[in-house]
Amino acid sequence: MRIAFASTPVGPLGSGVGGGVELTLEILANGLKKLGHSIEIFAPSGSVLAGFAVNQIDGTLQTPTQDADRGEPISIAKGSVLENIWDKIWREQDKFDVVLNFAYDALPMRLTGLFRARVVHLVSMASLTDAMDGVIVETSIRYKAAIAMHSRAQAESFSGLSPDVRIVGSGVALDNYQFNGSVDGALGFVGRVSAEKGVEDAVAIAERTGLPLKIWGLLQDNDHLQRAKSRYPRASVSHEGFVTSAQLGRVLGQCRALLVTSKWVEAFGNVVIEALACGVPVIAYRRGGPAEIVVDGQTGFTVEPDNLTQMAEAVRRIGRIKRADCRAHVTSNYSSESFARKVENWLLEALAAI
Repeated sequence: MRIAFASTPVGPLGSGVGGGVELTLEILANGLKKLGHSIEIFAPSGSVLAGFAVNQIDGTLQTPTQDADRGEPISIAKGSVLENIWDKIWREQDKFDVVLNFAYDALPMRLTGLFRARVVHLVSMASLTDAMDGVIVETSIRYKAAIAMHSRAQAESFSGLSPDVRIVGSGVALDNYQFNGSVDGALGFVGRVSAEKGVEDAVAIAERTGLPLKIWGLLQDNDHLQRAKSRYPRASVSHEGFVTSAQLGRVLGQCRALLVTSKWVEAFGNVVIEALACGVPVIAYRRGGPAEIVVDGQTGFTVEPDNLTQMAEAVRRIGRIKRADCRAHVTSNYSSESFARKVENWLLEALAAI
């Protein structure tokens, strides 16, 4: 297949602003290329993806939807990079069999049936606003096989979604993640430093357990982090900055456990399989995609959402987890090759449905 990737319009690839979408796009670009498909990427100016030429599209970046209120209407920024990406793909659409959209935005959804090329959408987040819910649900019903999601929990957050929606999971390039069999070390947290990611709860656990906490990720809300450190002054916390997936794969294995304390429904949780690939057990709230990945008692623990007591107790029991089992779980279920195959099958089904 000749495939166009329409990237997230919230930031350039490689900046970290796009969160897990950036890793997903990278994994799929390489995985589908290995399967013999041609990939061309359209992304905001300043984007970098090793091994691929990226169409650099100018324009105003979109505000991430996770910052919107439930009742907020859909809006497009003046001079939007989102519009410019899709205008460029429209003019070049005859080069492609299928256009794979990674943006959590209404415009690509509305364009689904208007292109000569097949347009499909890998939805990156769970339900966030009523307006986007309506567009996603309508698109899933009107266009067979046009929508795929990462987890059952993500799909279940939308009311009225077509049962035709595909669940494709995610994957990691295992060679990029160094296994470490040691249980010593700090606690880890990976993700944007922001309220919805629950950084404050991770800091609280560091204080309760007396273990240091290392945070990797874009410092999106420094005030939130400073308030958390002020509230839990006995916690030893270091922000290690934003790192690439390859860099993360070299350092994450040093952690005793990864804490996933998200306050919203994570569509999947790429950081979970990244940690497991390094042999690091995961302790996650029983909320969203991470709870589907972690095998309780085998690759980590899942606890009641927002229950700090249960999470701290899980940290104390983390030595019971065999780190080799964590790596084996990812190898069997979440390799980049298996993820690419699932997406390939979905795209072929979408093309057949025209």
